[in-house]
Amino acid sequence: MSNDKYDYEELGLMMGLEIHQQLDSKTKLFCRCPNSLTDKEPERKIYRRLRPTQSELGEIDRAAYEESQRNLQFIYEAYDHHTCLVEADEEPPAKLNQEAVDISIILASLMNMTVVDEFHTMRKQVIDGSNTSGFQRTGILATDGYVETRYGNVTIETLGLEEDAARRIGEEDGKIVFRLDRLGIPLAEITTSPDMHHPLQVRDVAYQLGQILRSTHVKRGLGTIRQDLNISIREGTRIEVKGVQDLELMPTIVENEVQRQLTLIDIAQTLQERGASVNEEIIDVTNLLVDTESKIVKNILTEDNSCVLAIKLIGFDGLIGREIQPNKRLGTEFSEHGKKMGVTGLFHTDELPAYGITQEEVDKLKEELELGELDSFILVAGERTKANNALNEVIKRAKQSLEGVPEETRRAQDDGNTEYLRPLPTASRMYVETDIPTEIIDKDRVDKIASDLPELPNVKKERIIKEYGLSEDLATQLVQRNNANLFEEIKSELPSMDSVKIASDIAYTIRDLRRDGQDVEKLTKDVLVDIFRLIDDDIISAAESEVVLKDACNDIAPMDSVKKNNLEKLSLEVVESTIKELLEENKDLITQRSMGAMGPLMGKAMAKFKGKADGETVSNIIKNEILRLTK
Repeated sequence: MSNDKYDYEELGLMMGLEIHQQLDSKTKLFCRCPNSLTDKEPERKIYRRLRPTQSELGEIDRAAYEESQRNLQFIYEAYDHHTCLVEADEEPPAKLNQEAVDISIILASLMNMTVVDEFHTMRKQVIDGSNTSGFQRTGILATDGYVETRYGNVTIETLGLEEDAARRIGEEDGKIVFRLDRLGIPLAEITTSPDMHHPLQVRDVAYQLGQILRSTHVKRGLGTIRQDLNISIREGTRIEVKGVQDLELMPTIVENEVQRQLTLIDIAQTLQERGASVNEEIIDVTNLLVDTESKIVKNILTEDNSCVLAIKLIGFDGLIGREIQPNKRLGTEFSEHGKKMGVTGLFHTDELPAYGITQEEVDKLKEELELGELDSFILVAGERTKANNALNEVIKRAKQSLEGVPEETRRAQDDGNTEYLRPLPTASRMYVETDIPTEIIDKDRVDKIASDLPELPNVKKERIIKEYGLSEDLATQLVQRNNANLFEEIKSELPSMDSVKIASDIAYTIRDLRRDGQDVEKLTKDVLVDIFRLIDDDIISAAESEVVLKDACNDIAPMDSVKKNNLEKLSLEVVESTIKELLEENKDLITQRSMGAMGPLMGKAMAKFKGKADGETVSNIIKNEILRLTK
């Protein structure tokens, strides 16, 4: 802790986690379509535009309103077997998926939560195109839980059950393409209280929650789990960071967000001291840059209805270019807001002259806009409507700079920084789902599930190390790849089989076959038992299992693979006879080196047997024969 960049207690750092995890049920949450993705060509496409709606109190959510200003068209790819009319929002939802409810009750019990007796489905307004209806169906299944950590208990506020969003495929010319295969997949949403106060703590809690999730029926792999961070400091405000994939990056994201908020607070104080303000008048300055040598501006001005517009920021000089995150400036945030409206060219005084815009042109712009010594301007080049909308967004963000840190949803980036995504949503985006009846959750159902909870991964790892004599690394690989149960099932059918060999092939050999493009899904438990039985029954040597495993990926039965590759082990009589002949040929070596000849003789013997003899057996026979010959 002594190497901390900041005194987090003094700053009042508070953090919370939201984890969204796909559940591995057979079907989706509100229809009976399969819970799986596809890369096939779509059978049909649906075209939509979405608009925000008023809440029951007549209010419009600010995040939904901003999205609507982009005026995007959404194209949805649909299928005969992976999607239906429910995903297309052309048919009412079916009854709630009970398998998903049971999985969620398991998760709630593992986190010491109280399961609700009535599950009410709500509509959460989302008009970024990720749902054809313009809202996401969601509900709270459990509340008031906790997990134990080395920093103390962390409160789990709620466990939600909701439908996942459509899968974004691409964007071009104001049109975004989504695929409906993911829409409706059951999603557990775990929300903690903001009672974490150190960057390392949030990483540890995320890891622990991941362990709980992996102990039950959840999907594995890229995109099946999404983690969001809520971060605030006492003088700042709450920021939601979306899409934190790398747990090791969490402390860096927190540190950078603390730096961003502290710098924005300092900038606001300077602006207030200067009596700064934002002039909302948007001025057309195209005539001043019509002959510019700036390639960016020249290319934009060749397009139809294009222009260069400007606004005046009073008292902002030197602050727009100030770094607020590593390699990110206040001007970067202005740009992120403006570019959501579809423009590409945005410039500010602190970075000019640059990009081909000359000092002479900058001076003319300052004169035209009547800038004072501490004033700045923002330029936007683009299609007139888009440029105008972009500057309105910049004006909004510049006004927020006068106050400090705006409430925002931001996107995590690979370098530990974040970028603007949208305003924080408000309560006005939630309203009751009228198409789905209340789901009664009986206490006996909860008690029955809670009485037979799965073993947590860390507990399972320690147990299989002790019970089967596995190494820490091998046991960790089995648990992390969700293969520990498979290992134990195979071991129960082949109790005399070497545990390390079974575990090693499951953890490493099958992994390598997958990386080589083999269809390892064909290596079912029954197939693996048949393959390991060949070793256990002394039909093949342990070293040959990879050949048989690979053949099994290509629908070749284990015994057929043995015959095809001539893998059957030699009889003990043949092995002994061959070794005696080998030692007779190397009498001089034995005479000279006695037991020191073991290594060379072992190498020659194994080369002769070509994997058809067990190494330990060969070693024992050679050792005994040397002892006999050197008496």
